[in-house]
Amino acid sequence: MSDLILHHYPNSPFAEKIRLVCGLKNLAWSSCDVSPIMPKPELQALTGGYRRVPVLQMGADVYCDTLLICEMLESLNPAPSLYPQGLTGLARTLAQWADGTLFPTAMAYNFSPAGGAEFARLNPDLDLRAFGADRAAMRGGAPRMLPGDATAAYKSYLRRIATMLESSNFVLGDKVSVADFACYHPLWFTRRLPGVADILATNSAILPWMDRVAALGHGKRNGVELSRAESLKIALEATPDMASTSASFQDEHGIPLGTEVVIPPQINNS
Repeated sequence: MSDLILHHYPNSPFAEKIRLVCGLKNLAWSSCDVSPIMPKPELQALTGGYRRVPVLQMGADVYCDTLLICEMLESLNPAPSLYPQGLTGLARTLAQWADGTLFPTAMAYNFSPAGGAEFARLNPDLDLRAFGADRAAMRGGAPRMLPGDATAAYKSYLRRIATMLESSNFVLGDKVSVADFACYHPLWFTRRLPGVADILATNSAILPWMDRVAALGHGKRNGVELSRAESLKIALEATPDMASTSASFQDEHGIPLGTEVVIPPQINNS
């Protein structure tokens, strides 16, 4: 097995999701820093044009999208599992809801005027005008949810999560699952913005649960940071592991394995 390389940046919520999965599974990985905004020439050269993070690299094999990355990490180290026995379908469904509904609602709340001001204060070196333009372009021009609507919806979703935690340590019971990581990472971003983080304290179960998830850590992060050029060199000099890909391939679209495809960016990941 090739060494794991995670292409990410510190403030990425979806990258935090995968860093924590590495913690659960006690996996060793190397870090390659990615710019939070375009252009990302080295990353796109590696992925064939895909711009979002995180991206998991194993030699010449590159995995995009956190749900797929979770599947790969599960195959590398099945225990402890992201999919507790008897709860696999529910865990996947809840994770999909969290990524597709909870996340954009949380981010609309996080970048309300108060949250945006906190983000600017905590990221003084980031070109905020360029950041805003980059995210607007990634949304395809679609507006964010209005702050008031986002606040109301976010509160409702937090209550739902808190209800699931009334009698258990994690959202689907006493074992952590992929659903915990999917529900956690947008809240993690909120917690990093002191001016708006008080919404998390409106339900007493939320912050203790977040502490339990955070305590899983980030696995065995190697101390050496790989440059973007180094990661590309590793990919160029490695041989794709087609046997591993074939074993895990599941055709959902009638597209044979090995077909060249183009994956357009979506609006809810960065």
